[in-house]
Amino acid sequence: MIDISKNKIGEKVSFTGYKSMGMSFPKDESRRRIQILIWFLVALFLFLFLPWTQNIRSKGFVTALRPDQRPQTVHSIIAGRIEKWYVAEGNYVQKGDTVLLVSEIKDDYFDPMLLERTKLQVDAKTMSAKSYSEKVRALEIQISALRENNKLRKEQADNRLRMAELQVTSDSIRFEQAKVNYAIGEEQLQRTEKLFEEGLRSKTDFEQRQLRFQEVQANLIAAENNLLKSVNARIAAQIELNAIDNDFRDKMAKAQADMYEAMSSQFDAEATATKLENQYTNYEVRTGFRYILAPQEGYITRAIQVGIGETIKEGAEIISILPGNAQLAVEMYVEPVDFPLIRLGNKVRFIFDGWPAIVFSGWPQITNGTFGGVVHAIDNFSGPDGKYRILVVEDPQEKPWPEALRIGSGADGIALLNDVPLWYELWRQLNGFPPDYYTAREKAANKK
Repeated sequence: MIDISKNKIGEKVSFTGYKSMGMSFPKDESRRRIQILIWFLVALFLFLFLPWTQNIRSKGFVTALRPDQRPQTVHSIIAGRIEKWYVAEGNYVQKGDTVLLVSEIKDDYFDPMLLERTKLQVDAKTMSAKSYSEKVRALEIQISALRENNKLRKEQADNRLRMAELQVTSDSIRFEQAKVNYAIGEEQLQRTEKLFEEGLRSKTDFEQRQLRFQEVQANLIAAENNLLKSVNARIAAQIELNAIDNDFRDKMAKAQADMYEAMSSQFDAEATATKLENQYTNYEVRTGFRYILAPQEGYITRAIQVGIGETIKEGAEIISILPGNAQLAVEMYVEPVDFPLIRLGNKVRFIFDGWPAIVFSGWPQITNGTFGGVVHAIDNFSGPDGKYRILVVEDPQEKPWPEALRIGSGADGIALLNDVPLWYELWRQLNGFPPDYYTAREKAANKK
């Protein structure tokens, strides 16, 4: 019935005895449901204002922080043939432990006495260089003696030249005296001849004067002859002096040429000896390369070359070693759109493979089973897949990472960013906006 009448039948008739009729009237329970719905909507509205931690989620794997603590392969420096294995896969080795022994396969190194014979060659060349050095020293002494001898011979020749010059001067004076005597004797002979013609002198006196004039004339010729001899002696002394210099130059040039030749042979022998010493050292070092040693302590994970008698090339991979006491880190990759959000020191939560966890990414406070980390390094260039690599180390303020964690294990990283209201995060997700690019401190600074 449509309730359009002003007469209320409920006031005149009681419906308490009619069960079906009573069920059609509203009761207080309906009002309670409405109140519950209203309170639920109010709680939901208030829930939207709860803080939410923005985050970036990315996959990664466990690695070592230091490059020298990451898994590495040991290479063979020389080509050879595998002779003996000293380790097995899974063994723990110390730095310097022998891993493998190889033998030579090149015919240049087959000689078992190679080092001894090379050492003999080095000694022989060293002695040869020493003998040339002694020869050079002897020639230097000879050159010094030539200089001293030349100095004395030049002094002697200078003295002879001086004596010859003095003799020329003395003979020239005698020659001038002889010429004066000749002139006087000639005048005396003429006067005696005139007096003889006048009868004032006897013929005997005239003949004696003639004899004396002949003696004066002979003395003049003798003085001139002596002067010429002295001049020739002076010229001979000058020639001898020049000959001493020429002879010294010839002997000095020959001695110096011999000395330089000996020095050249000495340097050549020393260069050959140095080359042989270098070759001997190379042979000695190469002999040590026949034993492949562990570069650091760790576990032998895999043998790449196997068997006995197998030949390997230079630089071939032999085994791989996993360092034992490596400082673990997680290597994770982020998208370019999220890269500006990552800062050094940012907190990161990890879910490691094999360790179950209950995760609430927006509320890390109530998350259970995750492990804390801190961003340690950020690459400034993208990888081949266009993503950026970051390294995260263990957070010292959080509980330590599991001891059973190994390099290569998978890790699911959650980088924690700013705290925002939940409604803002929902609005951002619905619109596809990236997380905030600024921290709260930067926001306050910009606002100021």
